[in-house]
Amino acid sequence: MIFGPVRSRRLGNSLGINLLPTNHKNCSFNCIYCECGWTMDDDGSKHILPTRMEIFEALETKLIQLQAKSNFPDSITFAGNGEPTIHPEFAGIVDDTILLRGKYFPDAEITVLSNSSMIDKPSVFGALMKIDNNILKLDAGTDETFRLINNPRSKTLTLERIVGNLRKFRQSLIIQTLFIRGEVNGQRVDNTTETEVNAWLGHINYIRPRYVMIYPVDRETPAPGLEVVPKEELYEIAEKLKKIRVRSSVY
Repeated sequence: MIFGPVRSRRLGNSLGINLLPTNHKNCSFNCIYCECGWTMDDDGSKHILPTRMEIFEALETKLIQLQAKSNFPDSITFAGNGEPTIHPEFAGIVDDTILLRGKYFPDAEITVLSNSSMIDKPSVFGALMKIDNNILKLDAGTDETFRLINNPRSKTLTLERIVGNLRKFRQSLIIQTLFIRGEVNGQRVDNTTETEVNAWLGHINYIRPRYVMIYPVDRETPAPGLEVVPKEELYEIAEKLKKIRVRSSVY
């Protein structure tokens, strides 16, 4: 449930909260690059989630321990084995985390790493608007590439719908985008083409986020045959963001 703190390139000293089973990935996407591997179908027996009270008690215990060691987290981060916002008690857990942060480490920020699939749910949107860092995924410019890379488990979830929901956050939003290319199941996948990048830039310009995080794959991927996009190309994309007056960093 609670892990770390670990050193994060983006978030500093980051204390993790995993709202999902520790031994099983549970996600609304099945991304070809996910470090947690594939999202597997099963009979549901492994989908037992920690309760709100269990998370509260585990987090408070950990924060007390860190306080005694003067180990100050820069961020309390919702991450883990899949998509945190699919937890049915997500909104209440965010409220609890804000309460505990204020009690033990008021200078720490609260961060959620999310794939953007649940943000049209009012309780999820409302909870995310209360925190410091909404780091939400947007990996494609076109719906076809979105389906190839992120492979949403819901067939009704479209890129257009995600972009429309992301726009509602405006300056409360940080976009994270992983650029990748290669071949999966005999099909070419590439979100670095001129067509894809221009479409993605159009979405970013429409959304107007606070910040954009750009990064390549840097861990083993479940799908073989994927390439690491050179940093030089990512810096070129960052320069295009600068032209539409959107701040970004390459990681």
